[in-house]
Amino acid sequence: MKRRTLILTVILSLTLSAVFSNSFYIRSYADKISELEDEKEEIEKKKKEAADEKKKEEAALDDANEMASSLSDDMESVGEEIEEVDEELVATIAAVELVEEEIADKEAEIEITTQEYEEALANEQAQYEAMKLRIKFLYEKGDFTYMQMLLEAKSFSDLVNKAEYVEKLYEYDRRLLVEYQEARVATYELKLRLEEEKDELDADMAELEEEQNYLNEILESKKAQYDSYQAQYNNAVKEAEKYKKDIQKRNEEIRKLEKESADKAAEIEAEKAAEAARKAEEARKAEEARRAEEERRAQEEGRSSGESYSYSESSSSSSSSSSEEAPAQKSYRASTSFNSGSKGRDVADYALQFVGNPYVPGGTSLVSGCDCSGFVMRVYKDFGYTLPRTSTSMRSVGSEVSYEDARAGDIVCYAGHVAIYLGNGQIVHASTQKTGIKTGSIFYKEFITIRRVV
Repeated sequence: MKRRTLILTVILSLTLSAVFSNSFYIRSYADKISELEDEKEEIEKKKKEAADEKKKEEAALDDANEMASSLSDDMESVGEEIEEVDEELVATIAAVELVEEEIADKEAEIEITTQEYEEALANEQAQYEAMKLRIKFLYEKGDFTYMQMLLEAKSFSDLVNKAEYVEKLYEYDRRLLVEYQEARVATYELKLRLEEEKDELDADMAELEEEQNYLNEILESKKAQYDSYQAQYNNAVKEAEKYKKDIQKRNEEIRKLEKESADKAAEIEAEKAAEAARKAEEARKAEEARRAEEERRAQEEGRSSGESYSYSESSSSSSSSSSEEAPAQKSYRASTSFNSGSKGRDVADYALQFVGNPYVPGGTSLVSGCDCSGFVMRVYKDFGYTLPRTSTSMRSVGSEVSYEDARAGDIVCYAGHVAIYLGNGQIVHASTQKTGIKTGSIFYKEFITIRRVV
């Protein structure tokens, strides 16, 4: 009786220790998951802020590109105006050069005409002086000259000739004087006309020079305007390039934050899975402790069956009843005892031993309970293969085979579920908490892929 009391005391101590330990780990896991979720929320907040900044930078980039495009159009327009003004300026400069040549020619003509006018004026004056002397001589001598000419004439015809000579001399002087006067007047008029033409050319020259100065001012103004647009355009292009680089950096930052968020989510899921596995393991240990105690008490009271089993874990498929007898234990063959020559067949036959055992979410015990991926993972682990823990991850293990080529031991992947193929359209899997580990048709729902590991 004392021995029994001592054993009960020890079991109670162990149970209380497990409970307190379990509570500590629950708080530890909960705190860590909460901390990870806070970190993930902070990462998501930073990602949102980065996305908002990216939108602003993209809007600024659009504005800079629009400004650059507008300035480019303005530059093109001003450039065309500069070309037009430049063409007008070239034409004006050419016209100025032509007028300068005309003025130079006109000045040369005026100089020659002035000389001719001065010569004509001098000739006229000389002829006038000569004519005055002859007239004076004739008037001073009066009829004596004519009389003398008559008396000295040798004959009547000589007299007539001399009289005619005197008359012709007088007429010649008058005609020559008139011609000189006319030449002087014509030359003077030509000089005046040339001077007027030169004045007109000078006026044209002044207008052309004024137009040239005006075009030069416009040209300089347009060039300054063009340079201003060019500087603004260059600044807009630089800003656009800066915003592009900022957006690239922002994209890298967002990608980094997305990766951190995904890693953090995976870490959270891993922690949750670890917590679920820990809870399942705690439940398994508690169940083992309970059964061990029941077995011990049954042995003490002489109600034990006395049989020995090759597998230490017992089946939990039997339901509770009003009888106080312990549930019947079941023996299992070790994976190493299967050697049919086909590794896949051995895997399938080994898995079939556990049909009827319970489904436990997050569990990995083939006897005490497991979920679908825990069942497949544990079966393969007993054959020395390491598989991922989730059904989703198992979709990428090994190599894919078609249903027609499927054979026993292949892994059948469904949406959120996984099973082991037995052949002939049958599978074995940890189905639900209600049905536990069982066999069934591969087509009970549409499968995604069949993977071969062995």
